Amino acid sequence: MIHPLTWLYAPGDRPHIVAKALVCGADVVVIDLEDAVAPDRKEYARTATAELLSERPPVPVHVRINALDGPWAAADLRAVAALPGVRGLRLPKVTSPAQITGIAEHTPGPFHALLETALGVERAYAIAAAHPALRGVSLGEADLRADLGIREDAGLDWSRSRVIVAARAAGLAPPAQSVHPDTRDLEGLAATCAHGRTLGFLGRAAIHPRQLPLIERAYLPTQREIEEAETIVKAAAHHQGAQALPDGRFIDAAVVATARRTLSLARRI
Repeated sequence: MIHPLTWLYAPGDRPHIVAKALVCGADVVVIDLEDAVAPDRKEYARTATAELLSERPPVPVHVRINALDGPWAAADLRAVAALPGVRGLRLPKVTSPAQITGIAEHTPGPFHALLETALGVERAYAIAAAHPALRGVSLGEADLRADLGIREDAGLDWSRSRVIVAARAAGLAPPAQSVHPDTRDLEGLAATCAHGRTLGFLGRAAIHPRQLPLIERAYLPTQREIEEAETIVKAAAHHQGAQALPDGRFIDAAVVATARRTLSLARRI
């Protein structure tokens, strides 16, 4: 399976926008019942989403429900958790592994935990390793920024690395980067994607279709990276253990594993 790179959010109370999102090229569409929906629209969003996902859509769909400790989560789960069109549930504002194990007792997964507070980040590994039905963790940076009182983007880098390491330690896929909130700032999107890739993110959430091509380009390997990966894999096929390439680069099992991941990702091109 090729790892998804683009996760497009669409508001659950605007089914016409969700319908457009399903055919705009995102790897995964995330129907949002939480932040994108006003309190007086929650019931309508839930009903509209259940109707839309009563059959399987053309692309994988996740649903972001409301916070587990809030007044709407239970109704969200009853409405959408078992629908044939739901491939995953995104759980916002997770702060403890007990929340994951609790929901897994009575709700089919898979789940994806969003860490949006200092406490959630502090418990990142415990949450990531809480239950086999949890398939991913990522940051909700807008809420985290407010919780920590951070103004400059660099102030989030420690939390980003913490979640990336926690996911890897728990055997989960690399997290997707949080959204870039300015849909017209494509230059800023490109720059922050490049930075996110250096930290270890793989792919990114989006809030507008115009962001998708740029995110995909940013996270796909370059032609040079593909050629280097091919060289490494070919060399490893003819030699066991550590070795030096003709250009002097030293490779071992870890380098070969990275090269193979690059070639796997390159299949998207």
